[in-house]
This record gives sequence, C-alpha cells and structure tokens, in this order.
Amino acid sequence: MRRRMRIVTWLIVAGVIGIAAGATFVASGVYNVAAVEQHTAPVFWTLYAAMRQSVRHHAAQIQPPSLDDPTLTERGRALYDEHCRQCHGAPGIAPEPFALGLTPTPLNLANMAREWPARDLFWVVKNGIKMSAMPAWEFRLSEQDLWAVTAYLQRLPGESPAQYRAAVGQRRDRPPTSADRTPPDVLSAAVNRDRGKTALRQYACATCHDIPGVVGADAPVGPPLAAISRRGAIAGLLANDLTSMVRWIRDPQHVHPGSAMPDLGVTERDARDMAEYLYSLR
Repeated sequence: MRRRMRIVTWLIVAGVIGIAAGATFVASGVYNVAAVEQHTAPVFWTLYAAMRQSVRHHAAQIQPPSLDDPTLTERGRALYDEHCRQCHGAPGIAPEPFALGLTPTPLNLANMAREWPARDLFWVVKNGIKMSAMPAWEFRLSEQDLWAVTAYLQRLPGESPAQYRAAVGQRRDRPPTSADRTPPDVLSAAVNRDRGKTALRQYACATCHDIPGVVGADAPVGPPLAAISRRGAIAGLLANDLTSMVRWIRDPQHVHPGSAMPDLGVTERDARDMAEYLYSLR
C-alpha cells in the first residue's frame, strides 16, 4: 500500500513539474513561431502521423458513392481549379506565392491521391485540418461538390499538364451551365444548434465577437453575443427574434449600409443554424 502511495505521489509531483516546465517554456517566448522557421524533423513527423491517424479514424465509417462518372470528375476539376490550385498547385502549375510561404507547406495532392482512399480524401476536403492552412469546405460546397472534388483528386495523379490546361481552358471558355452552380441550400433540413456553433467558427465570427462556447480571438471589435436573445434590438434596427437574426447574419450591409458587420456570404441554412445557437445562449 505504501509503495502504491509513493508511486502516486511521484506521479503527481512529476505532473506538476511537467506543467510548470511547459508553462515556463511558453512564457519565455523562446519557441519561434515564424513561418520561415521550419519544424524539426521529429515535430513534423509527430504532427503528420497524428493527423494521418486522426483522418483514418474519423473517416472509417464513410461509404463513398460511385466516383466513375466523367461529369462528376469534370465538375471536380473545375472546383479544384477554383479553390485548391492556389495552395496545392496543379499538373505543371505552381501554387500561388502566398501558399509557398506557408508552414507547413501544402502537400502534393497527386501523391496523396495515390496513397489515401477516397473516404479519407473526402473527410479532409469536408472538414479541413486544424492548425494548418487547410480549410473546411463543408459550409462552402454541397455534399455533391465535395464528392466531385474527391473524384477528381483520384484522377489527378494520372493527368498530364497538357490535359489539365486543355480541360480547364475549355471549361473557362464556355458559358456557365446549371451544372457549374452549387445546388441551393436544403431548406427542408431541420435546424441544428450544434451545426450552428460550428458555422459560427467557420464564418470567423469569433474574430470580432466574444461568443460563449466558441473559442477564438475574443477580440472586442463587435459586441459580445452572450444572452443576445434578451437584448432590445438587433443592431439597434431589427426586432430581436430568430427571423430578424437570420436576416442580419445574411445581409447586414443591406440592413445597415456602412456597418462594420460585413456580408460573409452566409447561406440561409447556415444562418438559421447560427441563429438557433445564439438564441440558446442564456
């Protein structure tokens, strides 16, 4: 019994020392966060291995649809050229200059597509990667478009620079069709408070507002949103109800021209979910 108590005591002491050492290291400012300073090889390997295992775990239950439709691949290529090429490049095309300055450098997707199954690629495109420059596209693209990008990624390793340029050039030269437009919101979807909380992060609301439950910069640019349902009006102009909140989130510059609140391109579905979460704050 005494031996066990001694071991527990030593573990507690070791834990306290570890926490103190970590706090001291952070407070010292010695760690260089500059993007021009690369990760050490062990740190990079650890981060990559943790990311890869996390993706495998969270994507394990995804069942990909058939991705052999040439129309789906063509749509995916167009979306890739519009949203992904800037950071990851394309066959024979370099990433944009800003992407070359990122740390870690965006991965070569041609190599990833050879090694990663479709479900893993889809999960990353949809959810993004925390602590990297890889964004989540769940709130920007429809489910069908997310699979279209995945379908094209599987074809990417075998596409030559000439093939890519020709296919992209042909699409740019012709008038847009209905297939080029992302399907509208599924307004019949039930309002989802938890999804609204995620949407508030995805639209960067916490960079201006303090929002309970949403971790962010907490910068006092805009008013704090705690207990917003109990306030007299929205922006001093609209009745404080869910319908008005959705309107304000979607179109603040029309409601109040010149307001510091920007139009963020929030969809109707996302705005309804965001408003539902905000009105749950008491």
